[in-house]
Amino acid sequence: MDYATLRDDELMDRLAGRDLIAFEALYDRYGDLVYSVSLRIVGDTYVAEDVTQDVFLRVWRRPDQFDLSRGKFVTWLLSVARNRSIDQRRSLSRRLRHEALPATEEDEDVLPSEDARDDPALATVLSEERAAVRAALAVLPPEQRLAIQLAYFGGMTQQEIANTLGQPLGTVKTRMRLGMQKMRNALERGRVRDT
Repeated sequence: MDYATLRDDELMDRLAGRDLIAFEALYDRYGDLVYSVSLRIVGDTYVAEDVTQDVFLRVWRRPDQFDLSRGKFVTWLLSVARNRSIDQRRSLSRRLRHEALPATEEDEDVLPSEDARDDPALATVLSEERAAVRAALAVLPPEQRLAIQLAYFGGMTQQEIANTLGQPLGTVKTRMRLGMQKMRNALERGRVRDT
């Protein structure tokens, strides 16, 4: 059976029976999207990775929390991701406020910098990833590229994009879905060539 062709609700039904392949198919389908939403909210790649792991762990442990009669799986999943990301951001803010103590000059000499710009290896990887995303965006038709840019770089919802562009919401959703699929394929092809 080709799990990639199953609908989300069919995969969730299988997941309720502890089907690991169904879980992997859902992760392959939505892992990048959950990570992107989380990263936009928390602003830190490591925290976004943790949130993504938490979200999919919740999907694995409690598949019964998804109710098809209340909406689509992806809507529910992104709602879980958004709420978990907001909780994590609030938690980090509280922790930072409580831990904030005046640093002495000696502390500054001992503690490594947490600024990514000070790590040449990380800066190189991030630069390569940015270039790959820009290249993937460049191959999209203009209307798909614009919808994705407004959503992911402009922070707009699909409804806000539809209102701004004077387009039906369904058209915006389709353009974004097709654009994301094309970008994903382009990025995966780039990874294969690099290995």
